[in-house]
Amino acid sequence: MFEIVKQWYQNKFSDPHSVTLLLMLITLAMLLYFFGPFVVPVLVALVIAYLLDWPTAHVQAVVHNRVLATTLIMLLFVGVVLALLLGIVPVLWQQLSNLLQESPHMIEKGKYFLLHLPDDYPNLITTQQVQSFVTTFESKVIELGQVVVSASLTSLKDVVAWLIYLVLVPLLVFFMLKDKVTLTDGIARLVPKDRRLIIQVWHEMDHQIMNYIRGKVFEIIIIGSTTFIAFYILDLRYAALLGALVGLSVLIPFIGAALVTIPVAAVALFQFGVDTQFWTVLIVYGVIQALDGNVLVPLLFSEAVDLNPVYIIVAVLFFGGIWGFWGVFFAIPLASLVKALFNAWSTQWQEPEKPLLKES
Repeated sequence: MFEIVKQWYQNKFSDPHSVTLLLMLITLAMLLYFFGPFVVPVLVALVIAYLLDWPTAHVQAVVHNRVLATTLIMLLFVGVVLALLLGIVPVLWQQLSNLLQESPHMIEKGKYFLLHLPDDYPNLITTQQVQSFVTTFESKVIELGQVVVSASLTSLKDVVAWLIYLVLVPLLVFFMLKDKVTLTDGIARLVPKDRRLIIQVWHEMDHQIMNYIRGKVFEIIIIGSTTFIAFYILDLRYAALLGALVGLSVLIPFIGAALVTIPVAAVALFQFGVDTQFWTVLIVYGVIQALDGNVLVPLLFSEAVDLNPVYIIVAVLFFGGIWGFWGVFFAIPLASLVKALFNAWSTQWQEPEKPLLKES
């Protein structure tokens, strides 16, 4: 057994480039694990910088000035964010407040519906089963309420931190875009000389991460807007709030769509009952999800690495458990990174060295 492990180690890590890649990965993972909460503004700024780098490069090609191009794109980005905050967020907040006020009545109506199921379907479900389910559900709702209240109280101290982030993140994004070449050259000087495999993995992942972030933003906008329009036409209450939830659910592959089905079905059931309109809402919602998974995602992520759904779900659970929201958001790129690492350690790289990052 020892000989097998020894032979495997010699095959994979006899090359100093492989050892350098492994040590760099371990170092980055430890830094993120122990100091992740302190670098959240940097991670947020990095995501936004990836998103804005493409339009900045195109504007730069027209104005021939990186600083001017960065300034124009940042002004446009800040303007769009402010418009969303002033135009959409108040509507979502009002609908959320109304939904929370009506939630006790909705729960009571759902409880009444469940308690009468044994009368309508005596051969399928018993009164004891319904009572057990209702008791468990009520206890879970109470626990969730306590968690929400405690989270609200503890989050008050983070208000100042969020205000600081609102200033720091745009500044970080601006300088990341403006000084892109200088920053990447400085990072390249920190990387060890035996970096052939590091460059191979970087060039395989850089374009994918940029396409993934940009594609996710487009997917959120398209799915959220389409759902809102469909629910508004069907006269479903809280259409804006539910549309936003459905749009944001695409951040969590597979699992997000399943979770957001619960509030959609609950609101439709409370408003229409078990009627034709209720089933129409669910069918339309199902069609939107099907078009997202089978048409929109292949169009937006055509250049992404083909990963089996099992690997994606495992990546969501694993990286989400380690890094929370950002682990879930980057689950697919991180899974692709793991695949790229296996490819780097399993194949020989024949291309000459390139710069760590090219100018767009």
